[in-house]
Amino acid sequence: MKLLQLKKVKDGKYLKNYELTYLNKKGNEKIYEIVSRHEIPDKDALGNTVSGVSIVAYYEDKMLLLREFRMGVNHYVYNLCAGMIEDGESVEECIQRELYEETGLQVKKILQILKPSFAAVAFSDVKTQIAFVEAEGSFEDHTSENEQIEAKFYTKEEVKELLETEEFSSRAQIAAYFFQKFLP
Repeated sequence: MKLLQLKKVKDGKYLKNYELTYLNKKGNEKIYEIVSRHEIPDKDALGNTVSGVSIVAYYEDKMLLLREFRMGVNHYVYNLCAGMIEDGESVEECIQRELYEETGLQVKKILQILKPSFAAVAFSDVKTQIAFVEAEGSFEDHTSENEQIEAKFYTKEEVKELLETEEFSSRAQIAAYFFQKFLP
């Protein structure tokens, strides 16, 4: 597989659409469509920019999950606190801001920040970092009028029940599964 060309075909407010022209393993050209959250100046820059964070937050022996309405699927899903890194903002600052904006909580301690990974590798070059944090404080709604988020800490038993009955984003489902199954 060889990437021959990258061409922007649409410049939306939040997403940019690109067509990638590949030479496939049989030597034929293949057009592949992707979206990105940022400007990709050339094919060598594809997949190099970290766009945001996903936050796995704990308080004592409970895990934070957000029940949020997602317009892309037109219903509620359980998700992790997450958001985009703003210009000039460090990953640590983004973690603190997003946790506060979406829940009202503060970061007590950052336990670990994983290296960047692709969020939706089948159709986007978006890279995010997953952070594990201890949170503290009380829940408050600081979300925009376009977000509907209910934040709550859940016990292992409650998480197990949600995994059997509710819909999740894949990243939240994986984190919730490991929380209820393997963490002490």
